[in-house]
Amino acid sequence: MRKVTKISFTVFVGFILFLISYTIWDNERIIIVHEKVEIRDLPEQLEGFTLLQISDLHEKEFGKQQKRLIDLINEQHYHAILFTGDMLDNSESDQYESFFTLLDGITNKEIALFVPGNTDPLGYTRPHPIHPFEKTPFRLGMEERGVHWVDAVYSVNVGEARLSFVEFELAIQEKDSYLDAIAKKIGYEFETFQEYYDYHETLATEMNSFHNQAKSDVMIGLTHYPIVDRRIDAIEDDPLLTMREFDLILAGHYHGGQIRFPFVGALFVPEPWYDNSGYFPPQDRVKGLWEYNGIQQYVSTGLGSSDAISFLKFRFLNPPEINVITLTKKEE
Repeated sequence: MRKVTKISFTVFVGFILFLISYTIWDNERIIIVHEKVEIRDLPEQLEGFTLLQISDLHEKEFGKQQKRLIDLINEQHYHAILFTGDMLDNSESDQYESFFTLLDGITNKEIALFVPGNTDPLGYTRPHPIHPFEKTPFRLGMEERGVHWVDAVYSVNVGEARLSFVEFELAIQEKDSYLDAIAKKIGYEFETFQEYYDYHETLATEMNSFHNQAKSDVMIGLTHYPIVDRRIDAIEDDPLLTMREFDLILAGHYHGGQIRFPFVGALFVPEPWYDNSGYFPPQDRVKGLWEYNGIQQYVSTGLGSSDAISFLKFRFLNPPEINVITLTKKEE
């Protein structure tokens, strides 16, 4: 009996050591996930237009000077590279090196766009009675490296076709109610924060003008946060908001659940719109492509891991990924 117990203990320890070793290796490798997204009435010029999505880096490094990640990205064929937030570990971080080193090494940045996540610094300083309203070092450093921060709309013309990337949260706003909310936010100090108001007025005007353009244009919403079914319903029911005719929405944030189990999937995603606060989420809404009310959405599991629970700052059975998304016309 004692011998059996000893063997069982040895097997158990061996399994644990194997699991730890595998998890370390699994957190360091990077997989490439390919997805074809069918879009109704896609212009011929945009057939095969390819997007490379990078999400949730969280300051993680893949090799010295990000070499493994840079090499993998540079091996891909794509027309636009999209960063969907959480490149840093928290919004107060000034540890830009892992992200800026990555940007320095990427060769194809002809169309390189960014939307922030909850752990990224702001793009502009907060309005203040004394300090100027200006771009933050994080945003300036990104722009110096050829990446455009999408505040409102970024459009690309391909022949006679136009593909527009829009900041999701601004896109659903109606201009007048949006600016009224900004004015109320700054309240009695309106004149002091005139630059702040003017900035938002410019964005709202740009977005409003865009929505008056031809409906044949392809529109992709960029956001860090997935837009779950219940929120889509809430937007459609809100008289102050408008759910636009997005051809595709790209998001990150969930990390695919970060900790996943065989036959079960993700146990938790940070999603306040779910009744159980994100525990035991619907598995077909955790990652990849889904469609609801005619709106297609693709969610990347990303590259890094968060420390919402400090001792669980790693991925389990959930390797880091980059996403290659190819647009193709939907056959009727």
